[in-house]
Amino acid sequence: MKKLAKFLSYGAFLGAFTATGAANAQGVAPDPQRLITPAFIEQTREWLANPIVGLMVSAQSQRHAGLLQADIDALDQQWRAERELDDQPLISATLSTPLSSYLTRIQAGALGLYTEMFIVDSKGLNVGQSAITGDYWQGDEAKFTNTFNVGPDAVFIDEAEWDDGWQIWRAQLNLSIPSEDGTRAIGAATIEINLTELQRRARTGS
Repeated sequence: MKKLAKFLSYGAFLGAFTATGAANAQGVAPDPQRLITPAFIEQTREWLANPIVGLMVSAQSQRHAGLLQADIDALDQQWRAERELDDQPLISATLSTPLSSYLTRIQAGALGLYTEMFIVDSKGLNVGQSAITGDYWQGDEAKFTNTFNVGPDAVFIDEAEWDDGWQIWRAQLNLSIPSEDGTRAIGAATIEINLTELQRRARTGS
């Protein structure tokens, strides 16, 4: 199966919105903890509260409940291998889910504010995403261990990183996905933010 062309590339989202960043030197890294405010996090929680998120995370977690670590590693290796191939059954199946479509719409509507977003199940395996990630299993990374393993309200903001290709600063906002009654985490979400654009909006009030 050929790669899904409908998913806009990283550059397609950013191209029109990086002029300011491209024109400037790298400079001092913006502070993600200051820019990603409680209000911004609350707005993120609001669109993550769409029922499609909880339903698809719960459904996949149930399907994957019996997976052993060897099974998870095999899926992750399959994903990484498919990234180099035209035939991508696992990647295509994941990118074709309603949750992936929802995340893609959210990213497109944010007009360059988000560079990538994905949501994982209770094993740390991708359920939906706006673009092809480097791996399928996120369960051994801080974005998962500092959220899902902590509790339903956990928030983890990673450090700012400079993207030399797009000449922007970016950082990941990671949140637990809570159960319907809010008593436990059922998955986790990672939203990678264009800090250069967020800083511009904060400065101009837009």
